[in-house]
Amino acid sequence: MTRSQNTSLRQRPARAVLPPPYPGKAQRKTGVAALLMLGAITLMAAAPAWALYKVVGPDGKVTYTDRPPIDKPAQALHTNGSVSANASLPFELRQVASKYPVTLYTTKDCPPCDSGRQSLRQRGIPFAEKSVATSADLQALQRLENTKQLPVLRIGAQQVKGYSEAEWQSYLDAAGYPKQSSLTGYQWADATPLAPPAASTPAANKPPAGRQAPGATTNSSPPASTAPSGFRF
Repeated sequence: MTRSQNTSLRQRPARAVLPPPYPGKAQRKTGVAALLMLGAITLMAAAPAWALYKVVGPDGKVTYTDRPPIDKPAQALHTNGSVSANASLPFELRQVASKYPVTLYTTKDCPPCDSGRQSLRQRGIPFAEKSVATSADLQALQRLENTKQLPVLRIGAQQVKGYSEAEWQSYLDAAGYPKQSSLTGYQWADATPLAPPAASTPAANKPPAGRQAPGATTNSSPPASTAPSGFRF
């Protein structure tokens, strides 16, 4: 080997094997910060979906929280962010009432109906009351509950015919309703007709008020009662 060939071999650079590219410390910090920021933005955007209470401050600012505020009015929310119909109820009672709503079917001059209504209120049970007073109401009761007996208590999917204090209390216990009333300042809604009243239509060729149609006879007997027959207490 000549001197020139020996020199060229010594000057030839060696081929180095580089390690795979890994992110440096600064790059790792930047990636973690970006992930944390993305998570925070996602939680902020989804606040109404998970929060249980919506609080509106005096300045109109809206905030969401999973605990009922003590010193501020708040609206309870469903899981989709809409305001709950039982917003004024305590949390535990609201959960049960949403799962097993209570409906009471009653009529006038019905002592068992009055006793059942009073029993529900004393225990602090939120319920909707439906009044059965007309033939249309009775037909609706037969269609919905398959009975003419009143009162009828509906707890979720459970039907209870007639009033029995022990039986009503046992079904309320099974549904998970609190044994003692936890309501404060709660107002039960008035009873509403089971069948909505039909819209009245003006009669054709109706004579003016104070005038009698030709050939009509005067009936001085009192109007018949609108309450249907067939009720059983």
